[in-house]
Parts: sequence; C-alpha cells; structure tokens
Amino acid sequence: MNPWIGWALAAAALAAGWFGYGLRGVALAVTVIAFWLLLQFNRLVRVMRTAADSPLGHVDSAVMLNAKLHAGLNMAKVLALTKSLGRKHETSEIYTWTDDGGAAVSVSFANGRCASWVLTRPGE
Repeated sequence: MNPWIGWALAAAALAAGWFGYGLRGVALAVTVIAFWLLLQFNRLVRVMRTAADSPLGHVDSAVMLNAKLHAGLNMAKVLALTKSLGRKHETSEIYTWTDDGGAAVSVSFANGRCASWVLTRPGE
C-alpha cells in the first residue's frame, strides 16, 4: 500500500471517530490503527523468520520465481516469494537467487522496489 494512502486512511479514521463519538471515537480509531500496524509488523517478522531459516540465495525454482516477478514488487514481497535472502552484489542493489539446477535470477531494486530482473540458465 502507498504510505500516503495509509496516512490518509488513519487521518480519516481519527476525524470520523472525533465527529462521530468524540474522545471515545478517537480512542477507538487509535486502537484500530495500532492493531493494523501490529498486523503489518507481524507479517514482516514472519517473512523475515522464514527467510532466515533458509540458505542464503537459494530458491526452489528460479524459473517459477522469474514467472512470478513483476516491476514494483517491494522487497518484503520478493522475500515472501523466495523464502530466502538473496546474495547481494558488491556495487549495487542487485540480489541473486539460484536453484539446484544452476539457474539464477538477479533482481535489481530501486527505492526498495523491483525495477528489473534477469533469468540466467546454465549453458547460456
């Protein structure tokens, strides 16, 4: 979700709570916002825990990862797809995942979002 939309929804919830129920409505809106933030944090921690338990830069199938990628995916969603942390290149924000067959997917990130990716197979 775009952060601006999230902040706008939070402000709208606070305004609706104030105009609808006064201070009790604001308290309810703050509670709902805090619950939503905890859900998002829990989801991110679960993805990171799964990625930490997997080998670095390994994916079950690089071809399937290539098929599921699209421009604009954020890093957390790519980690959820791969279930592993990628191997970072030294000079840029490029991460690589390989499978047991030797195929590899290199994903380039710009501002935390997937900008481009390249599938390389053994023998190419």
